[in-house]
Amino acid sequence: MKKFEQFIYRILEHRSKKFFVIVAVLVSLAASVMMIPTKIVWVKMLPGKSANTFSVYVDLPSGSSIEQTKRVSQCVVDVLKKEKEVTDIEQFLGMGAPLDYAGLVKGSAFKNSENVAEIVVNLTDKHEREERSYNMVHRLRPKIKKKCEPLIKGTVIKLIEQPAGPPTLASIVAEIYTPNEETLRKFAARVADVFKRTKGLVDVDIMEDEIYKKYHLKPNIDKIQKSGLAVEQVQKILYLAFEGMAIGVKNEENYPSQIDIFLRLSDDTRRMDDKSLEAVKRKLASFELMNMKGMMVPLTEVVDIVEADSEPTIMHKNLRRYVNVTAETDLVSQVYPLLDARETIMKEFAKDYKIEKTDYLFNLRFIDKKTGEVIDLKWDGEMKVTLDTFRDLGLAFIAALILIYLLIVVYYKSYSLSNIVMAGSFLSIIGVIVGHWVADLVTRDTFFLTATSLIGFIALMGISSRNSILLIDFAKALMIEKHIPKRRAIAIAAATRARPIMLTAIAIILGSALLASDPIFGGLGVALIGGTVAAVIVSLIFIPVLMDNAKAMDFTDSKSMSEEEYRKQHG
Repeated sequence: MKKFEQFIYRILEHRSKKFFVIVAVLVSLAASVMMIPTKIVWVKMLPGKSANTFSVYVDLPSGSSIEQTKRVSQCVVDVLKKEKEVTDIEQFLGMGAPLDYAGLVKGSAFKNSENVAEIVVNLTDKHEREERSYNMVHRLRPKIKKKCEPLIKGTVIKLIEQPAGPPTLASIVAEIYTPNEETLRKFAARVADVFKRTKGLVDVDIMEDEIYKKYHLKPNIDKIQKSGLAVEQVQKILYLAFEGMAIGVKNEENYPSQIDIFLRLSDDTRRMDDKSLEAVKRKLASFELMNMKGMMVPLTEVVDIVEADSEPTIMHKNLRRYVNVTAETDLVSQVYPLLDARETIMKEFAKDYKIEKTDYLFNLRFIDKKTGEVIDLKWDGEMKVTLDTFRDLGLAFIAALILIYLLIVVYYKSYSLSNIVMAGSFLSIIGVIVGHWVADLVTRDTFFLTATSLIGFIALMGISSRNSILLIDFAKALMIEKHIPKRRAIAIAAATRARPIMLTAIAIILGSALLASDPIFGGLGVALIGGTVAAVIVSLIFIPVLMDNAKAMDFTDSKSMSEEEYRKQHG
């Protein structure tokens, strides 16, 4: 390691070389950090998880029949059956599938209407197929949407993957608050339109019921009495025909209780040609009831058909009326599409609204310039989880820095030496970011800087601090006990400690290599590998330069030899 000692000493001897090292490190730090806003390195909460299953949510407009839902669902199934990696498909019409991890907060267990369906797709084991599940979803999504969504106007088909982290309603959720229903619907539609035009956002949906026309069948009591019929008789025939009811019982020898005999019209008979008033009248005209005189009375003569608007579900959160506009991201981070959509919303809505920023980082308040009506837009979903997680990890990182700094100040009783140690710890971020950039170049999929990456960075701080402390203590001992000149002591310390530092780094790199290929913890592995490499370079080159410039490293006394004396003694 004699050559490395001379290399470090030559850097410390020349002011220009020391200046070059400092500038090179600072430029590297600035360049690496700028990789994030320039999108060279992408930021995300967690990368995609390759699972053995995914789901397809089929949402038709409110009021759609079960036959229409079945038609669209069957179209999706027909596309999926052609995939060789699909082992089986489960189709649930008018309801959600049994609750799974993805459905915990997506409300799939509460689906109970004719216009919804859920399809569960099971795949071959992830270790036996080349294509990951999220890549398959990315490939199938446009194919399924193009073929099946146009069958019924207003249909929304969403492909839902099993989340790698905390389950959320969607990747991006815009919560819109205002008490006026009409304003709420119009504003939500405009926000959804912006989402649909934003690159990277898919499966855009407004979580509200559409208002559609429906018909109430009201028995006309006067006409019923004049026709010799009973009100109960009319009500029962209507219910029996379309919903069905028990009309008798059957006794079974091997069954402890009576078995109901259930009667209703067949599916073909109940089905109407369309949803018009004429179709309802034609269907009712086929029903006749016998009165007390034995005469047949058409049902249309004693029933009034009243047209009315449907009553949509009213959603509240924190005692405020609101609606959700949701969107998923397609193999991209949630951060950048949200920023693009938010910027577009602020630009396009500025004509009609006065826009203010509210309590949270990205939340907005819109005030109508004409009416003064206030509309709040708050962001939720995986995007909010991402921001909260990175905020919490950032606070944890700051707390770790402060604690380490205080411990080192107590140990050295010097702020300058503590600053040197902390500089070495923080600069490992260069390797963390650059490591993700390199990993992104050599992998098929986008390699994101994730929450696990930040955990790796925080873990690296202890390793980086240890390297700097070893150099300072070793150089300090050489100067006090051996009376070696300051610069020579620093060079000897760097050369002597280089081997154990590099051996430790190699052990960390080899151990972390097993994590680097994991889709979830890959960020942790890459952060440890890249950060360790950067920590070694910073510790052995940059830290000696800072030590040479620190007055706290002046431990010279009357017995300290000069550089010439050292060279004479050691050749």
